Amino acid sequence: MDTNKTQLLLEVNNIEVVYNDIVQVLRGVSLHVPKGGIVALLGTNGAGKTTTLRAISGLLKPENGFIRDGFIKFMGDDITNVLGTQVVKLGAVMVPEGRRIFKHLTVDENIRVGSIIRKDGHQKIREDHELMYRHFPRLSDITHRLAGYCSGGEQQMIAIARALMAAPKMLMLDEPSLGLAPLLVKEIFENIELINKEMNTTILVVEQNAKIALEISQYAYIMESGKIVLEGPSEELKNNPDVKEFYMGVTQGGGRKSFKEIKSYKRRKRWM
Repeated sequence: MDTNKTQLLLEVNNIEVVYNDIVQVLRGVSLHVPKGGIVALLGTNGAGKTTTLRAISGLLKPENGFIRDGFIKFMGDDITNVLGTQVVKLGAVMVPEGRRIFKHLTVDENIRVGSIIRKDGHQKIREDHELMYRHFPRLSDITHRLAGYCSGGEQQMIAIARALMAAPKMLMLDEPSLGLAPLLVKEIFENIELINKEMNTTILVVEQNAKIALEISQYAYIMESGKIVLEGPSEELKNNPDVKEFYMGVTQGGGRKSFKEIKSYKRRKRWM
């Protein structure tokens, strides 16, 4: 990514993350997110994507993890190993994998919880609250329902709306398509695009579903075994034969590679 022509919101520079002082999970990970952009971080389960988000979000310490080397800057501020509460106050908000909404609260109460840290006045908060229901019209019909009784897709919408109520400068989404039906995945990602354009919110999305993530992002990184192994404009990666074969399940003969063939590819480590 040409960082000279874009204003960087997030800079992750050569970080190494260690758990319990001995288990190294990330190895020299670097990535950049420009202001106003959508950047995708792709890879299979266990590649290190969620750990990267936790490192940015300041959520490593509760799991006895820390950044041993390198640094992370958000809006020019060094947030390396800074606690998550401070990161949120700076404007970087994460929607974790698995939604993690407050199941005993109503849909509306969940959404309102997101504004608890704001100090920009009731009028602006009220306007954003109304905007959430315009972005997610499904939720307007179930405002008083307990969130625990909502479908997976509705819970994902609640989680995103709650995060947006914090008025983030950057929204981080961890596997937003996980466990959702294809039609709901399409709806969620269409909303992510609208949020980026209409609310001018920068997006960093972590996904295993490379196809849909590359459709909405401008730039993407691919992780494997705790390293960035490939990066580039999303349009280029969509047409990259290796990405098509190993991350989108498209082969020259049609169909998806078998698990055995994928393991063989990993042993070759052609990008490492």
